[in-house]
Amino acid sequence: MTERKPPGVSFESFVEKQIREAEARGDFQALPGAGRPLSGDDTTYDELWWIKQKMAREGMSVLPPTLALRKEAEDALAAAAVAPSERLVRKIITEINAKISEMMFKPPPGPPLGLKPYDVEAVVEEWRGRRGAGSGG
Repeated sequence: MTERKPPGVSFESFVEKQIREAEARGDFQALPGAGRPLSGDDTTYDELWWIKQKMAREGMSVLPPTLALRKEAEDALAAAAVAPSERLVRKIITEINAKISEMMFKPPPGPPLGLKPYDVEAVVEEWRGRRGAGSGG
């Protein structure tokens, strides 16, 4: 829309004419995002919107330290369940226990942790039970 609105023509009809001409030229064909909803349809204004979008694009998330450790503890148990050796099960659980103990004694801000260190022997026994036998490593 490079031309100026002529005098005596209402702004609305001038804009409508520009749109009609652009449609006739095919300017609106194959636009990126055509047929998809607009992003950011949230009706409330968030002054940190650009940070949140950047984090989403980068695949980042920010959790309070206690929630991040809960997730890490779940992942550690899952990793221990499929570990190839008893030695690795013990290593995984011992490492996560150290992190849990540290957070229990130096609680960060945020929600309470709600975890206590795992019983390494109990986790190893569960691992052995899933493996169906007792050769360790």
